[in-house]
Amino acid sequence: MKVRVHVMLKDGVLDPQGEAVRHALGSLGFSGVGAVRQGKVIELELAEGTSDETIVEMCEKLLANTVIESYRFETV
Repeated sequence: MKVRVHVMLKDGVLDPQGEAVRHALGSLGFSGVGAVRQGKVIELELAEGTSDETIVEMCEKLLANTVIESYRFETV
């Protein structure tokens, strides 16, 4: 089974990479971009039947820094 984990900085946490992307888009002539938040996507190949609880544990122990990041996952 394939699981896709989406990790993003929490609201209120500064995102310098997102700000750099926003600035670069403006420099390229793309107007109207008010804000950019950057995140990461992690795809996992897991054994069939891996529980949601196990995936949550993986996310909270390694894949996301839950102090400053939020995450969600989906089976694909």
